[in-house]
Amino acid sequence: MSVVSPLLERVPAGERLRSRLLHVRAYLALTKPRIIELLLVTTLPTMFLARRGVPSVALMVATLAGGALAAGGANAANMVVDCDIDRLMNRTKNRPLVTGEVSPVSALVFALTLEVVAFVELWQAVNLLSASLALSASAYYIFVYTLWLKRSTVQNIVVGGAAGAVPVLVAWAAVTDRLAWAPAVLFAVVFLWTPPHFWALAVRCREDYSAARIPMLPVVVSLDRAARQIFLYTLALVAVTLAFIPVAHMGLVYVITTGVIDVVFVGYALRLWRVQTDEAAMAVFRYSITYLTLLFVAVAVDVVVRYH
Repeated sequence: MSVVSPLLERVPAGERLRSRLLHVRAYLALTKPRIIELLLVTTLPTMFLARRGVPSVALMVATLAGGALAAGGANAANMVVDCDIDRLMNRTKNRPLVTGEVSPVSALVFALTLEVVAFVELWQAVNLLSASLALSASAYYIFVYTLWLKRSTVQNIVVGGAAGAVPVLVAWAAVTDRLAWAPAVLFAVVFLWTPPHFWALAVRCREDYSAARIPMLPVVVSLDRAARQIFLYTLALVAVTLAFIPVAHMGLVYVITTGVIDVVFVGYALRLWRVQTDEAAMAVFRYSITYLTLLFVAVAVDVVVRYH
């Protein structure tokens, strides 16, 4: 017994630890980490541009942390509101609120806590303007997109996508404590990038959205028309990325990089319009993520090359 009992006693402790880790993972899933990653990809390079160099490490960490907390809180609140439709779609049926890993009340408290902490952290460690912008983006995402637009109009992701473009404004404000034309154009870049990115995924998931009665464009209109809209928004996006060159006085690194990735993006969008298959749509979706990352990395590298 002296040997066996301690071994038996360790089993419950291990199970408790595993349960706690699964609980933590469930709460982390509420924040939609992959979406947060994309938001942070746009934040840091914008800070480089605003500083015309490398911002302080403390400022970068504080801004990224506050932005991640605010986005995480908004995403968690989004899951609370969308729990009823998430259980109808294969893409979202394993989310924590659907599986019962987290209760709606607990998720809502978690979301509100993240928003409060994000606002206070940004206000105290960065500035009030960046904190206010981050909070406004969360409020827009929850109340305008999730509660109103998502289930009522085919333009849901177009208008609602503005929330995802606010991090560039937060980043600029964090460095300068004001706004300017350069971040406004970057806002337009992310705003116009969102429809081709999300609609391409919606082409693949149109049966899910149809089952949940969400009027995403590929559900409401023909695939030909949806693909045409993706192509047209991609052209508009390209125009704005080029307009950004004189507005922000960008150099060769940005010009060359953007020229290449713009051509590739247009090519993917044009192929989708021509072949109109799920595979072509997913190619657009996957490349759109690479595109946004490369675009903003080019912004940061361009600044470092020219000012250091």
